[in-house]
Order: sequence, then C-alpha cells, then structure tokens
Amino acid sequence: MAMTGDLERGRAACAARAWAEAYKALELADRAGPLGADDLELLATCAYMTGRHEDMVSGMERAYGSHLEAARPLSAVRCAFWAGVDLALRGETGRAGGWFGRAHRLVDAEEGACAEEGYLLMPAVMAQRAGGDLAGACATAARAVAVAERFGDADLLALALHEQGHCLVRDGRVQEGLRLLDEAMVSVTADDLSPLVTGLIYCAVIAACRAVYEFRRAQEWTEALTAWCRQQPDMVAFSGQCLVHRAEIMQLHGAWPDALAEAERAGERFRQEMNQGAAARSYYRQAEIHRLQGELKEAEEAYRDAGRCGGDPQPGLALLRLAQGNEGAAVAAIRRVVAETTEPLERARLLPACVDIMLAVGDTGAARTACDELGAIAATYRGGVLSVMAAAARGSVDLAAGDARSALIALRRAELGWRELDAPYETAHVRMLIGRACRALGDDETAGIELEAARVGFERLRAAPDLARLDPFPRDAAAEQAPRHAPAHGPGGVLRLTPREQAVLRLVAAGKHNREIASELVISEHTVARHIQNIFAKLDVSSRTAASVFAYEHHLV
Repeated sequence: MAMTGDLERGRAACAARAWAEAYKALELADRAGPLGADDLELLATCAYMTGRHEDMVSGMERAYGSHLEAARPLSAVRCAFWAGVDLALRGETGRAGGWFGRAHRLVDAEEGACAEEGYLLMPAVMAQRAGGDLAGACATAARAVAVAERFGDADLLALALHEQGHCLVRDGRVQEGLRLLDEAMVSVTADDLSPLVTGLIYCAVIAACRAVYEFRRAQEWTEALTAWCRQQPDMVAFSGQCLVHRAEIMQLHGAWPDALAEAERAGERFRQEMNQGAAARSYYRQAEIHRLQGELKEAEEAYRDAGRCGGDPQPGLALLRLAQGNEGAAVAAIRRVVAETTEPLERARLLPACVDIMLAVGDTGAARTACDELGAIAATYRGGVLSVMAAAARGSVDLAAGDARSALIALRRAELGWRELDAPYETAHVRMLIGRACRALGDDETAGIELEAARVGFERLRAAPDLARLDPFPRDAAAEQAPRHAPAHGPGGVLRLTPREQAVLRLVAAGKHNREIASELVISEHTVARHIQNIFAKLDVSSRTAASVFAYEHHLV
C-alpha cells in the first residue's frame, strides 16, 4: 500500500513537472518494491531533471533490462539511446558508445523498419558535425527527418530538424538552417515534446543562433526558455544554460550587475549538476563583466576558474592582460589562440579582440589582416551581428591607419547596428571612435558631441577602463552646457528612443508593471526602471500616463 501511494504521488508529480517531489516519491516506491519499466523511465527522467546524471543512467539501465525481460526490445532501445545521450553530453564517449552499440544490436535484429532507426542516426550526426563533416551530418540528419515523418514521431522530428538546421547554419547556409531551427522550435513552444527533448532543443537552438551571431533570435528563444524553466522551479537540468543565456543578453543590453548575478546563479546550478564544462561558461561570463568594469583582480580569478573547469578563457584573458599593461602577454595569447582555431565562426569570436590588441601595440598590418578575415566571414554568414562587428573593426583599423573619412563610413554603420540591438556599451565604444575620427577631420564640434555621448554611456555602465581612455579627449564646452536629455516632443521623440526603450514604452502603455515588463523582455526590474527614466527624460514627461498618451498618439501601441 505504501508503494502504491508513493507511486501515484510520483506519477502525479511528474505530470505536474514537480521533479524533486516526483523523484523522492518514485524512489520511495522503488525501495518498497521494484518499479516496472515505464516507472523506472519516469524515475530516470526525474533524476535527469534534478541534476542526478548517474542516477539517470542507472535508471535507464534498469528500465532497459526490464523491457528486454518483457520482450519489448524497441522500448529497450530508447532507454539505451537516452543513457548514451546523457553520457555523450558529459564527455564519457566510451560508455556512451557502449550504450549506442547495445541499441544498434537490438535494432539490427528487428525484421521491419522502425522509428528507433532514426534515433540511432543522431549519434552519427553529432559525431560527423564534431569532426567537421557538415555535409555528411546534414545528410544523415535529413534521413532521420524522413524516418520521423514516416512514423509520426514528434520527438525524433524535432531532434533531427534542429541538427539539420545547426549543420546548415554552420556551413554558411544560414537562412535555410534558421528556418529548420525555427520549425523545430514550433513543436517545443507548443509543448508537444517530452521534457528531455524540450530542454535539449531549447539549449541547442539558442546555442546555434549564438554561434552565427543571430542575437535577436537567441533572445527570443531565451525568453521562451526562461518561461519554461519558471514553470519548473526545482528543475536543475537546462536552468543553468538558461541563466547563462540570460546573462549574455543582459550584458549586451547594459544590465551588467544583473548579468553578473545571473552568471553566478548559473554557476551554482552547474555545480549542482557537476557539469564542469558548463560551469566554465558561467565563470567566463562573470570574468567578462568584471573586466569591462575595471575589476581586474576579480576578472583574473574568474578567468582562471573558467580555465580550471576546462573552458578556454580566451580572448577575454588576452584583453585582460592588455588592460593590465602586459602587452607582450596579450599579443602572445591572442596570436596563439587564433593560430590554433580553424572553424570560421570560432575565429570570428576571436578576431575583434585580435584587432583591438594589435592596434594597441601599433601593429596596424596585423590588425588589418584580422579585420579583413572578419569581413570575409561576415560576408559568408550573412545576417546576424557579424556585419556590425566587421564594420566596427574596419572603422577602428582605418582610423588607426589615418584614413578618418573611410573610418567614419564604417563606424556609422556599426553605430546604427549596435543601436538597433540596444547594445549601449558597443554603441558608446563606436561613438568614441567616431568622435576621434571627427576630430581628425577638424570637426571639433561634432567630435565633442560624440565623445560626450560616449562618456555618458560609459558612465551609466560604470565602464571604468573606457572612461579612462576618454581622458585625453576633454568634454566639449557646448556639450557641457547642454542638458543631457533635450525635450523631444512630437514624432522626433520616437526617433530619440532606442528600440529597447520603444519596446518598454509599448508595454507601459499596455498597462504592464515593471516586473511584467522585466519578465517579457528578459531584463531586470532595475533595468526597466532605468529605461523608463530615460523615456521620461527624452519625451519630457513625468508620468507613465503621459508617456502612454505619447505612445498612443504616435502609434506605438
């Protein structure tokens, strides 16, 4: 009777996605009497969702044996597949291969075709992609899609579509690949898939979008992942990745204290899972924020923590060495990591830092070489932010080479791109360079305006190192006397608002509170309050009601 009560509670908790409660109840039921195969699979799922990976594998192993005893070999195949996937994702390739081998042997013994054949194509796809055979991986994933469609298997279809899309975007067929990733996400957001597949695809699709610098898509899917995670507050699996993605978005939008807090929370979740590789990403994000704020000692420690967890602390560590005045170490580090990195999109992550470091040490030729390569990669992987990064690098190099006119053309493109992304740090950095270019061309008035705008941006972010770099460029006298936020009545006021401020204003006009706005836009309440203050100043209003009236008058709602 005790087993029956615990078992029913466990099943009900699973259905409600109360994973910790479900795990405890099912484990008690299992102690009272061995669970059946289906309930062992539930127990294994609960173990995975609460970060107990070895318990997950052992649960699937027991379920595998139980299915075989009951002459259900295809059900056993699925248990072997998921045990292998969990081990593979944790880097235990030998054990994973053993489980995949067991699954293949069972499928090979089947006389007819089955959906499980499609599942067993997925390890091959991952191996081909990891080995650089993107065309082969894409073709294998396409075969898995066909199997999924033949047998109407929603989980397999979503897994295969996202792998095929990932291969296409990495191969430069970005728009084609993104369409497949979006298709996979339709099933995810409709809640049509199992919890394991849902979480895996959320994280994999966001990672794929980030890999090709599709930040807007990454933010959209991160918002959806955040909502999914909030429905399952005791879930450990996937929540750490969600927090890291949120930290990256918050950093991009200038909410650095909130981004740091999210990255620290992510590290705690990863430690619960004992996922060292994932923990390295959270430490790296913390290090980046500390470095940008001039907290060099804290940045040093966090970069080292990332390295101790098996992550690569570059290019951030090289930029830290530059900030510390150790130019030789910075150059040596960035040259090494660029030389040993072959994948174009990974090189794109390193090349902007290479440009900055080489310009800082006066090697304009090396900086131009890195800039040219970044531009070529951006031309191959069209869309996303790569073109903005390439324009910023081009402007920096042209300015250093003394061609201020060409620099201005590239820098204005970069400023527009960063502003559209609501990236205040990158916008301020580009405006600093624009100010220098204008001053080189003798336009001191515009230079003063641009440099003052950059200073205000850096002050708001507390970007101490960048403020220090502005010291040789004194505030323009006219800019000092002008108000920081001139009134902006009429349609021109809309143009003064950044895209993120317009989004906040729409939600204010819709009657949303700050907490609701923060949740919808994946930012903190503190950041929402800052945006609202800026909106009031730019529109010359003093209340949410007046701002809402403005929004309706100018068709923002």
